[in-house]
This record gives sequence, C-alpha cells and structure tokens, in this order.
Amino acid sequence: MNAVVFAVLLMVVLSLVRVNIVIALIISALAGGLMGGLSVQESVEVFTSGLGGGAEIALNYAMLGAFAVTISKSGITDVLAKKVIAKITQVQDGLNNVANEDESLARGGSRLQLIWVKAILLSTMLLAAVASQNVVPVHIAFIPILIPPLLHVMASLRLDRRAVACLITFGLTATYMLLPVGFGKIFLNTILHQNLVDNGLDVTVSSLPLVMAIPVFGMFLGLLFALFVTYRKGRDYSLQKILEAESEAIHVNAFHLWVAAVAVVAALATQLYTNSVIVGSLIGLIVFVASGVIKAKESQDVFSRGVVIMGVFGFIMISAAGFAEVLKATNAIEGLVNSTVGVIGENKILAAALMLTTGLLITMGIGSSFSTIPIIASIYVPLALGFGFSPLATAALVGTAAALGDAGSPASDSTLGPTSGLNVDGQHDHIWDTVVPTFMHFNLPLIAFGILASQVL
Repeated sequence: MNAVVFAVLLMVVLSLVRVNIVIALIISALAGGLMGGLSVQESVEVFTSGLGGGAEIALNYAMLGAFAVTISKSGITDVLAKKVIAKITQVQDGLNNVANEDESLARGGSRLQLIWVKAILLSTMLLAAVASQNVVPVHIAFIPILIPPLLHVMASLRLDRRAVACLITFGLTATYMLLPVGFGKIFLNTILHQNLVDNGLDVTVSSLPLVMAIPVFGMFLGLLFALFVTYRKGRDYSLQKILEAESEAIHVNAFHLWVAAVAVVAALATQLYTNSVIVGSLIGLIVFVASGVIKAKESQDVFSRGVVIMGVFGFIMISAAGFAEVLKATNAIEGLVNSTVGVIGENKILAAALMLTTGLLITMGIGSSFSTIPIIASIYVPLALGFGFSPLATAALVGTAAALGDAGSPASDSTLGPTSGLNVDGQHDHIWDTVVPTFMHFNLPLIAFGILASQVL
C-alpha cells in the first residue's frame, strides 16, 4: 500500500474511534514514514522540522481566543441578546393583538406578522454567526449567550431547531470560506494560500474568495432548501423544559460596552492595515487594558483562557504541518499521483469527485477545515496538477475538501456550537438534529459545487 494512503487511512480510523487528533496525527506520521522507507529517527526528525510551519497559525488562534474572552467579559453580547429578544417579543405581542381582533382581518395580518417575526429571528442569528467569524471574532462563544434566551420565542413560533442549526452552521462556515477578515483571513490567506504555495501552486491571495464563492453558493442553496422545504413545517417543543433551563439575567456596564465597541473597531482596522490577526487582536486587548475594563494583571488569565478555548486548534495545526512534512519526505505522493492518474485517465469529473469524497473522509475524522488543509494540500496539489486542473480549480478542490469537515462532522465546532445553544433544555439531539441536517444540506452541495468549480475555473 502507498505510504500516503496508509498514513491518511490510519489517521482517519484513529480519529473516528475518538483518539485525540494530535495523537492520531503523530502516530500516523510515524507509521507513514516507516512504510515510506524512513527510519524511526528520520521520521521523528522530519516531523519535528515541519512543526514550525504551524506556529504562526497557533499564535493567531491564541490571540483571537484571548480577544474573544475579553469581548465576552465586557457584556456586549449579553446586551445584543437582550435587544434581539425585546424586539422579537414586541413584534410577537403585535401578532397576538391582531389575532384577538376581527377574525377576518386576523388571518391575513397574523400570517404576515408571523413571517416578519421569523424573518427577524433568523436574520439576527445568521448575522450573529457571520459577525462572530469576521467582525467580532468570538467564534462560537456567542451561541450560549444568544441562543438559549431565544428558545422560548422559537417554541412559540413552532420553529424547527434543525433549520436553526443549519442556519448557524452556514454562518459559521461559509463566512470564513468567503470573507478574508478575522477567521476568514486565517483560513484563506494564512492557511489555504500558504499551503497551496508551499506545495508548488501559483495562485494569488486575492483570487481565493472568488474561487470559494462557487462552493459557498452551493451551501447557500442548501440552506434555502433546509429553511423553505425540509424544515418548513412547525415542530413542537416543551415550553416547561425551556423555562426550567433559562439562565439568570446578567447585568452589564454601559462604559464597558463603549470600550468593547472601540476595541472591536480598532482591532478590525489594525488587522486590515497590518495584514496581521495577531497585531489586530493585540490592539484590541490594549484598548481593554488601557480603559481599565481589564486590569493589566488579569491579562495572564485572559490569555490562558483564550488558549484553552482556541489553543487546541493551534496544536492540531502544528501537528498537521509535521504530518504533511513526513508525507512529502517519503516521496510517496508522486507515486500516488502517477498511479491514480493511470487508473482514472483523463476523466476530470471523476477525479474531482474522488478527491472531494476522500477529503470528506479525512475532514470528517478531524472535524476542522483549518487543521486538514496542510494534509490535503500536500496530497491534492500534485494530484490535481497531474490531472491537468488549473491552479484556480486546484485551489477550489483543496478549499472545498477542507470545508467538508466543518460543515457536517460530529467533532466540528461548527456543529458542536449550535448544539450547545439549542440543546440547553435537552430537546435537541446533536447527531440527528444538527449533524445529519448539516451533512445533508451542506456537505452534499459542497461536493457537487466543488466539482463544478473544478470544471469551470
């Protein structure tokens, strides 16, 4: 068996049986190195030499995590949640008043009011998910704050939570795939572009959003299908269980809110100007410390909590870089490319489908698109070039294959996050109400439109 195939399959199997992904990557790298003709010592040395490739990304994650913790402590997300709930409650009260008046007028009016309430609710959650990746980079930290207080409104509207899970996952995933700011900058510029270039692909950073727009459009169609077809009908939830699970109100300081707003703007502007997530997050933290919202002596605790939240992804990225370096050192990638091209021939559609399906298996096991790119790029770039795909088509295949994990893996933050907010009352199953819906409505369109992108670019 080819050393690359063996190492990847071993890594997937270990991940699927819930072995820690960092441990799985190390074991698989050493096993692949041995099968590829390297000694144990050589495999360790190559793996260690490749670790530095993930250091910058790990620090990006740590700084964004610290900034996210600080923003959360300011209370700005709590205020936003309260305003959303108040607005929706106001509109819903108007709906109830209309329903109590003349019945002939109530039918048409109540229907429009119902659509209006649902539109506000769904739009708010989508905007919050989008902003959490690019504008206010708190990742999934907003979900436990914003979603649980809205469960009562959702139940009153008989809104299917599976549709909400798809909506939030779309906002978390499609955003960083398309917009090069915040986590999107890390995904597109720092990880995807760097790994493509490192593996010999001539592609510009500015072209990547355009490349990823095609698979993202597929996800958008999947979201529309989930909202207006699959989960259009109402679903009943126990109001009593929701009331029992509601958390106590949190009091916030108005000054802290203004500081948080300034810090977010400063961090975003700095990131765009310096082209650095690390510096942008640092400026945001400095604003909080300088204003007194966060004391200087608390910075150690804030950074430590940020590492706890996001650091695991940094370690995965570092390990993945070492894994990819071992695969390259075995020289087995060239053999895999030649043998695959020999079997498939010149059928680019079949080649693209095979690569994306394989990418699905890899990313489903790891559960993070960010972490799988070093692995996928080291295999897919030479493979795609061997099939005659253009640089843009190759970039689309690598980016889409990586995103498949976040969109429908049980171990992905993009699925775990929605479940954490929707299941506080025990009425939302992670696998059947989040993972299966997101897999059907996002992974399948991603594969289809990833193939399309590989043919037209």
